[in-house]
Amino acid sequence: MSISSQVENCLTEQGIEFKVISSETVVPLHQLRSASEISASSIVTMVILEDCIGKIQLLMAANTFLDLTRICEALGRNFQGLTEEASSKLAEKHGTERIPAIPLLNDIPTVVDSSLLACTQLYLEVGDSESYLELSQQQFLKLVESAESGNYCVPAVALDIEDSSVSQINQAVEQFTTLRIQQRLEQTLEMPPLPETAERIIQLRINPEAGVGELAEVVEKDPSLAAQVVSWASSPYYAAPGTIKSVHDAVVRVLGFDLVINLALGLSLGKTVEIPTDGPHGITPYWHQAVCSAAMMEGLVKAMSPSKRPSMGLAYLSGLLHNYGYLVLAHIFPPYFSLINRYIEANPHICHIYIEHHLLGVTRDQIGSALMECWNMPEEVVYALRCQHSPEYNGENKVYSQLLYVGTQAMINHGLAQGPKKPIDEELLAELTLEPEDINAIVQRIIDGKDDLMSMARCLEK
Repeated sequence: MSISSQVENCLTEQGIEFKVISSETVVPLHQLRSASEISASSIVTMVILEDCIGKIQLLMAANTFLDLTRICEALGRNFQGLTEEASSKLAEKHGTERIPAIPLLNDIPTVVDSSLLACTQLYLEVGDSESYLELSQQQFLKLVESAESGNYCVPAVALDIEDSSVSQINQAVEQFTTLRIQQRLEQTLEMPPLPETAERIIQLRINPEAGVGELAEVVEKDPSLAAQVVSWASSPYYAAPGTIKSVHDAVVRVLGFDLVINLALGLSLGKTVEIPTDGPHGITPYWHQAVCSAAMMEGLVKAMSPSKRPSMGLAYLSGLLHNYGYLVLAHIFPPYFSLINRYIEANPHICHIYIEHHLLGVTRDQIGSALMECWNMPEEVVYALRCQHSPEYNGENKVYSQLLYVGTQAMINHGLAQGPKKPIDEELLAELTLEPEDINAIVQRIIDGKDDLMSMARCLEK
């Protein structure tokens, strides 16, 4: 194990005593899905904030997130998180993958969250995924002796993913009295009705006698949707021979009935809500992310053992709609949508669901899945969306949410999506009959076909 020479030299010059330890020793202590709090030993991460006055660096426990409003009010500033590009440049300057939690490296005022000061042993992130610095409380206090401290962070407690009923969503919405909303979910959220085409496709899905002709007829009644399906099947990503001229061709020659019926359903739903223009710095455009996620799900299902494979079409649809709650969030909570995005920017180390639950009392996954339930979408898709950040979920349709979790995390780890990077549990992969090599190969195919996938996404944005 080794650490950046800059990090090592900086600590040595200041007389800080430390030990370099493997991340395998530390990571289990702060797996948020398994515990609401960790032991007295803490993992320390650092975020850098800026405003028109300048920058500050904040040291905080990795199982907490920064309450941006609280620190802005306390310090009389108007902070926001660094852009992804600026963070990468700073990490590169230190010879690390991410910004190390070593305040001495940067000539920036330091603030320490007070929750760290009572910890007897601390583990500081050094900017890579392999090592941590172990410091005693005495050495940590020496490291931050010139820093200010304050209570600025909130514990990221485990969420009850089962508690995602319509009544809970309504309760969360009704807390925001400025929205003056008091009715049932569909009315409360003022969501547009399920498109007529989507209703027809749902009816077709439950008809065991339905065939290619019926599907083509339904899709072709919506010229825009038909053009998108044909364009999708014509993409070089699928390398279909000849020219795809119709929905019938797309089904028979390229994509298959199961994939097309779910693709058409996903594309139809995508038209119900306007894509928000605001978002965290560097966020992947909605349809770009949806297309890549769908391709990832397709690859994962194909890589699984045949006896374990779920429905390709439902897996594909889950990928296509996995972030639908993001659109609904922007639609329901416009006054708070920008605030949520600013919090996400300021907390790159933690999953967005904890921030959303803190600010709204509900997450995008819960909202998206509740709406799918209202629209009588397949239960597999409902639970895939609801539990996609909870790989420990053990319900009947867990394979869809597990695949979505694996696919999303793999894309994050390879820079294809935004979020905290972390290893994918090998036991989970084994349960899905997948190998790490399978994941890497699927991601590489997406990287190699990214131009084609982006071209498909641009068709959906029109």
